[in-house]
Amino acid sequence: MPFYQKLGRIPHKRHTTFRKPDGSLYHEQLFGTIGFDGMSSLLYHHNPPTMVKDVLESINVAPEIAIAKNMKSIALSGFKAKPADDYLDSRVPVLVNSDVHLSLAAPNKSLRDYFYKNADADEVLFVHEGTGTLRTFLGNIDFEYGDYLVIPRGMIYQLDFETENNRLFVIESFHPIYTPKRYRNWFGQLLEHSPFCERDLRTPEKLETYDEKGDFLIKVKKQGMLHQYVYAAHPFDVVGWDGYNYPYAFSIHDFEPLTGRVHQPPPVHQTFETSAFVVCSFCPRLYDYHPEAIPAPYNHSNIDSDEVLYYVDGDFMSRNNIERGAITLHPAGIPHGPHPGAYERSIGQKETLELAVMVDTFKPLQVTKQALEIQQADYHKSWIH
Repeated sequence: MPFYQKLGRIPHKRHTTFRKPDGSLYHEQLFGTIGFDGMSSLLYHHNPPTMVKDVLESINVAPEIAIAKNMKSIALSGFKAKPADDYLDSRVPVLVNSDVHLSLAAPNKSLRDYFYKNADADEVLFVHEGTGTLRTFLGNIDFEYGDYLVIPRGMIYQLDFETENNRLFVIESFHPIYTPKRYRNWFGQLLEHSPFCERDLRTPEKLETYDEKGDFLIKVKKQGMLHQYVYAAHPFDVVGWDGYNYPYAFSIHDFEPLTGRVHQPPPVHQTFETSAFVVCSFCPRLYDYHPEAIPAPYNHSNIDSDEVLYYVDGDFMSRNNIERGAITLHPAGIPHGPHPGAYERSIGQKETLELAVMVDTFKPLQVTKQALEIQQADYHKSWIH
């Protein structure tokens, strides 16, 4: 990962003349990362992508921290995060550090009045409820329940929802997001023992191209501020592109769990990685098949990482009284494990139908003020027999 893609019309050679039917030039743009050393794509616009018409007020959207140094296991009722019509207004940060921001979002309406770009972070939108289309200047991707939408930083996009009741779990990564390196060969191809492959990744289709002039509002997130830019040309004016830097979708339902005779550690569920945290998918699977196996996870100490679980569906076998959309945080420094009764209850069971997303961070996570508003009381005491 990544692998080469192209869409629309492009010239035979890069950095050469590419003319419109009237003889004027299309405008080439390198959409690149890591100072010409990382992934990139070459885009061809009707108009220069630099036509700033006005800059409006900037808005502070930095998370408000309630607990900067947390050492307590906490649980949040994610579906209590209040819906909002506006997509950005609906995004509620709950757990953050300098590497990643984890947020909940419940937008009721499509993002169509403006365009959005995160200039700081790659975004992963996990679709818990809702269907629709991710629209970008590189093409469109349809989405539904269970999809991860991976959106590289700098990508201008909109979201069209077909539904009013939408729930998203949002991961903003200040480091590039990749597939796990142990599942890739030296060429970047996903290997045979990987729990998914390139065939499962859905790349942009249906390139929308608008050659329009006017006032086009783009809200750009950078350094905790939302900057509002007005451009003189429609940002979706790309006639073609090729390269390695683009959004894609992957369904959690296409993750093929790796199982064994005894309980397998969380890395077998890994789906994405960065240099600062990992993302794992817990999916329906057969349990361990050793005759004396205990399928529930053993107690383990989080010495080096905070563990976050976002519960999607099913009966999570190691937890009691977990609801859809709940989030648990088990901080580094203290052990955690299955809830009372879960260890014994799992013996002899043949499968689990749980569905959850896990984020393990190497730096401690801070708890926001918004998180305290949906916190479940006394979760840290729930292991008492």
